[in-house]
Amino acid sequence: MRAIIIEKGEGGTVARLGDFPEDDLMEGDVTVRVTHSTVNYKDGLAITGKAPVVRHFPMIGGIDFAGVVETSHHPDFKPGDPVVLNGWGLGETHLGGYAELARVKGDWLVALPQGLSPAQAMAIGTAGYTAMLCVMALERYGVTPDRGPALVTGAAGGVGSVAVSLLSDRGWRVIASTGRVEEADYLMSLGANEIMDRSELSGPAKPLGKERWAATVDTVGSTTLANALSMTAYGGAVAACGLAGGMDLPGSVMPFILRAVALLGIDSVYAPKARRIEAWSRLAQELDREKLASMTRTIACDEIIPVARDILAGKVRGRVVVEI
Repeated sequence: MRAIIIEKGEGGTVARLGDFPEDDLMEGDVTVRVTHSTVNYKDGLAITGKAPVVRHFPMIGGIDFAGVVETSHHPDFKPGDPVVLNGWGLGETHLGGYAELARVKGDWLVALPQGLSPAQAMAIGTAGYTAMLCVMALERYGVTPDRGPALVTGAAGGVGSVAVSLLSDRGWRVIASTGRVEEADYLMSLGANEIMDRSELSGPAKPLGKERWAATVDTVGSTTLANALSMTAYGGAVAACGLAGGMDLPGSVMPFILRAVALLGIDSVYAPKARRIEAWSRLAQELDREKLASMTRTIACDEIIPVARDILAGKVRGRVVVEI
């Protein structure tokens, strides 16, 4: 079968489109005929080797997929069932979604929600699913739109684009932070009310800044996250889900102990299944399909590797669907 194969050579990680033996698929009780995948920021890291994402070589890339069950020994799934999978080490320790077939544990799968096509599911992908996990975490914490605006960092990216749409549709006044101010019209079309140049959040953070927002979805980390925390209003919360700007956090404890600000960690890889099902169900019901289409483009498998490089360079807007 054809696949994007990531191998470790003398000069580092190398990715290529080639043939992979079906007999070498890993153990699992469900085999899925993959129809669609997507390119996320983590996929870019894995394919380029810019970070040690891949833990097993050779690896088939792709941290998520949508497809149809071919064979199953799991009680919850039967041949013909449409399914989606995000995380669980896919494309890192377990052969991933950039292939015609995937063999996985049935406990990792979620039934494709009614009303979503496989292509739409991968237009959402791990990025959109993560954005919904962020929104759900903010809701569980109790922060609401009447408390002030919501900030989204890395807003023109995959997580950011979906987060802007979701928050706007829930009544939030959204401040979209981006390094690509030329994407202002795009972000406004998704529901952003204000565009902020990322340079405003990239300098050293003050222990406490002016209170500017009640909630944040942060995809960047480092000084951006530190600044977001320092300017969060009393009792607000920041959902942190990414590290595009770095994995450090050069801030202070002042927002936590003087403003009761909460830092909510968002993990999409090992999130409990009940939370996954809730997130996918809500995405199917609540995400605006026209906005989703406007942020999405579709590529073929032979375009994955160059797009993976582009996503790390900040050249990819919104979401990218891969037709397998």
